[in-house]
Amino acid sequence: MAKLQFIVGGAIGFVLGARAGRPAYERIKSAALGVAGSRPVQAAGKKADETVGEYVRKEATKMTDSVASAVKSKIDEVGRPKSPGKGRARDPKQPEFDDLPDHTHGESSY
Repeated sequence: MAKLQFIVGGAIGFVLGARAGRPAYERIKSAALGVAGSRPVQAAGKKADETVGEYVRKEATKMTDSVASAVKSKIDEVGRPKSPGKGRARDPKQPEFDDLPDHTHGESSY
């Protein structure tokens, strides 16, 4: 309902503005810029920026922690060799993770 009211209000404003002409547009524009530049409006905008910024930082931290936890649990899950009793039997041709050679900066044991 609010969206419809906004659209109707915008349409009425457009029609009235178009009929009023350029001088009326310039007066409305000047008044709007004056209101937007006033101290109370600037203070409210600054407060809104701070509040939104604080909320975003807090939620971003939560999201980062959540993603890190999910990734860590998935790495732990994938990193553990599956026991033959769960799911498919282990293929003896495939090395366990502990059997793989360690690689360090270009040196290879192959």
